[in-house]
Amino acid sequence: MDDQAAGSPQDAHSVPVCYRHPDRETGIRCTRCERPICPECMVNASVGFQCPSCVRGGSGTGHAPGASRPRTLAGGTIAADPHLVTKILLGINLAVFVAVQAWPSLLNHLVLVGAWPPGPFGPTLGVAEGEWYRLVTAMFTHEAIWHIAFNMLSLWWLGGPLEEALGRARYLALYFVSGLAGSALTYLLAAPGTASLGASGAIFGLFGATGVLMRRRNYDLRPIIALLVINLIITFGWSSIAWQAHIGGLVAGVVIGYAMVHAPRERRALIQYGVCALVLAAVVLMTLLRTAQLT
Repeated sequence: MDDQAAGSPQDAHSVPVCYRHPDRETGIRCTRCERPICPECMVNASVGFQCPSCVRGGSGTGHAPGASRPRTLAGGTIAADPHLVTKILLGINLAVFVAVQAWPSLLNHLVLVGAWPPGPFGPTLGVAEGEWYRLVTAMFTHEAIWHIAFNMLSLWWLGGPLEEALGRARYLALYFVSGLAGSALTYLLAAPGTASLGASGAIFGLFGATGVLMRRRNYDLRPIIALLVINLIITFGWSSIAWQAHIGGLVAGVVIGYAMVHAPRERRALIQYGVCALVLAAVVLMTLLRTAQLT
């Protein structure tokens, strides 16, 4: 007779039960602590599944808690809510939209504009006058309801799976750097008095990274290619759209996405964030060149 206390769940069932849900039978055990776990408690690991307790704090094997923690495809930490950052980004965009609707004059301080009004009139405002923050604020600013609705639907559809595949930090880096690349290319190529706004640069960055991720996983690329082609047709067919933001974000997303999912494991973080730093350096260079032209 074993030493298990009488009356425990194991006495009542011939099949092991989940250590967190005693009413659920299971044949799966955590690969680290070997406790039985049900499908709801399973966390994918490089080999088999692990229980939530081992994922959160390690299993007491002598290794650091994060040393053998299961990772995403890109090396990020698996989170309890894999879509949290996407929800926060959605919330920020919606909050700025509501603020702009309540105080329309706020729009003038958030949109991306190179220099306005054109010389010799003054005083001038814009990125050329040192307002570099507009490269960021424009990424979260929308004026029309259709604009924010389309962008937020795209963010939710593309962002959630990407965040889950890359991890929070890498996904956030992809989003911000792609958005900044779109803003910088718009600043470089568009007329200095043209106002630009919207999350489209970052969204196109997610498009590019999604294509790279799907190819990495050998998924059918036709749906994402068809959707991208439709968006590019709209981009160049509608005169009021800043195509520069879309192209800048798309190129940055492809480059960063490739680094995220193809970097070798030994130097993964260095390559991933190094590529992000190089794209940011290109953003700074474009901004400095355009500022020199306008001042």
